[in-house]
Amino acid sequence: MSQLKSARKGPPKADAVVVFLHGYGADGADLLGLADPLSPHLPGVAFHAPDAPERSINNPFGYQWFPIPWLDGSTDAQAKESMVRSVGLLNAWLDKVLSDEGLTADRMVVVGFSQGTMMALHVLPRRDEAVAGIVGFSGRLLGPELLAGEAKVKPPVLLLHGDQDPMVPFQDMTLAGEALEAAGFTVYGHVMKGTGHGISPDGLSVALSFLKDRLGK
Repeated sequence: MSQLKSARKGPPKADAVVVFLHGYGADGADLLGLADPLSPHLPGVAFHAPDAPERSINNPFGYQWFPIPWLDGSTDAQAKESMVRSVGLLNAWLDKVLSDEGLTADRMVVVGFSQGTMMALHVLPRRDEAVAGIVGFSGRLLGPELLAGEAKVKPPVLLLHGDQDPMVPFQDMTLAGEALEAAGFTVYGHVMKGTGHGISPDGLSVALSFLKDRLGK
């Protein structure tokens, strides 16, 4: 099994890690740029961002965690196969990041955007050890009916979504929050008013507060 390619920003010796999982058609560098405004407020934190394992069907310069049938003409079977593979690769990569940094899972927060949020909300609850928290921008919870029965750990979750999102419906934030709470997760939410499929300044500020709280900064 091949490894995910990734980049890192931060001090040589870190006491905590923030992981960014990018959206469909983007790459790790797309979100790793957020380390620049965040790092002054999070001393001692290393930032990691992997590229998803597949080249995007719709954007050959970017990557995808799995194809999206209604966007790229793939089949449901192809999407499921790709996601299974991506889940395995992401789990192995997260293990390697923690090992390389010499840290435990409770010193890691995972931040997803769009398809990256879908991956974070699927993968992190099913790992053996809980991360310090999950931040999900503009995404959705896949297979909400499966979560309660499959979740091994329940890290706190912050969901943020633009109320003008044309790509992932705003109501998906409520659906995800309700399913997470029903499964026993602590969930926080923030509406990015007037925002489309993106990250607003107020959303980033709320995420920073969550990161500081969860990592003791």
